[in-house]
Amino acid sequence: MDKVLVYGASGHGKVIVDILEQSQSYSVISYVDDNEKITGTDYFGYPVILGRDNLLSGKNNCRNIIVAIGDNHIRMELSNWLLGHNYGLVNAIHPSTCLARDVDIGVGNAIMAGAVVNSSTSIGSHVIINTNASIDHDCSIGSGVHIAPGATLCGGVVIGESTLIGAGATLIPGIKVGRNCIIGAGSTVIESVPDNAKVYGNPAR
Repeated sequence: MDKVLVYGASGHGKVIVDILEQSQSYSVISYVDDNEKITGTDYFGYPVILGRDNLLSGKNNCRNIIVAIGDNHIRMELSNWLLGHNYGLVNAIHPSTCLARDVDIGVGNAIMAGAVVNSSTSIGSHVIINTNASIDHDCSIGSGVHIAPGATLCGGVVIGESTLIGAGATLIPGIKVGRNCIIGAGSTVIESVPDNAKVYGNPAR
């Protein structure tokens, strides 16, 4: 079984480790974190080593990694830095995920327990599809997106890079949401949303 590092000793990091353990796809060897106060400690049963400088040293002897950071922009920046330094970003997909056989998926993604991703959907890289999220057929999800727990994307929805779809939000078929948007929790989106917009409510405005 290949070894893997998890970047981010946090609540989200614990979820990622649990997915990797349950899927038995990789053997976790340690967390990596930029917080010097917690390096050298154990977190969720694994040691925490200091961040980027340690990785550049190559002492860990592991080139597989996943970034377990919830903030879309930080996750994207760090993931691209790692790719630029020849680290291989892995996907963490919970074994209870329902993933259609023709889903196109990038690297560095986390797909949580109970998520459903239906046929002919494409998922970029560094994406979080959180617990019990539902993504129907022919959707397109850009890199760096976070689909929060219980959110529903109906068929043919397009989500731009680094957008957050809040918990329990619903997007009707064919909606297009731009880059760097925030869709409020529980919102119902019935019209397309331009780049950099924040919308919420039922219907979302």
